[in-house]
Amino acid sequence: MDQETFWNGEGGERWVREQARLDRALDPLGREALAAARVAPGERVLDVGCGCGSTTLALAHAVGTAGEVVGVDLSAPMLDQARGRAAAAGFGHVTFVRADAGEYRAARPFDLLFSRFGVMFFEDPKLAFANLLAALRPGGRLAFVCWRAMAENPWMTVPLAAVLPLVPPPEPTPPDAPGPFAFADRARVASILTAAGFAHVDITSRDVPLATGPLDEALEYAMITGPTARLAQNVDAKTREKMHAAVREALRPLETKDGVVLAAAQWIVTAQRPA
Repeated sequence: MDQETFWNGEGGERWVREQARLDRALDPLGREALAAARVAPGERVLDVGCGCGSTTLALAHAVGTAGEVVGVDLSAPMLDQARGRAAAAGFGHVTFVRADAGEYRAARPFDLLFSRFGVMFFEDPKLAFANLLAALRPGGRLAFVCWRAMAENPWMTVPLAAVLPLVPPPEPTPPDAPGPFAFADRARVASILTAAGFAHVDITSRDVPLATGPLDEALEYAMITGPTARLAQNVDAKTREKMHAAVREALRPLETKDGVVLAAAQWIVTAQRPA
């Protein structure tokens, strides 16, 4: 299934249904990228792969009403959710565009390109980032957060290992195929950005605790994200029930007073368009 079909179908609809739960878990993971972006009042910002708008709203708060934020995403359901959230917040300086960010043409240049886990899905990342570079003013900045290797992310591997005795394993994909872990290789990310024309590329490793709530909430989170969620889509109700039970037992030993906490391994990436 291609990215546009997935995010405009069950994938996007699931993220809309679970928006609050997903925001609680993922917002802390984007904070360091937001800090690294050095957002300033009055700036014009493009939020790449903005989804349901959590980071767009955070950026809008940072730039203030003198600034402007544009959120771009492929998913119509998620953008509808984002627009509703922006309207409820009274943010008149936020707009949302349904487009492939790798092909999006900006009417005016941006001071900053930002993304939280939204840049790993480009079919041709070098071409996409070259297009994004063109959307920046000279001296403009890029900041994003992406996943390191799946093996370094227990929040995905623990649930997956629990269900693999019950279902066929996911189809193997090339390590550089579009998907959550397409940017796991630090050297590849640096090469893509440099080839696209970015300068001052910095890629910093961060390990962040991913708190997904009490056991029942953590179970639901594990079943709606990552490869475990995809495996659960195409099984019968009895198998799905067994998968839930297996994941619950795998997560139970990891529950703390703060809920279930698993490690999340990410890259914080910054770069600049040459002045």
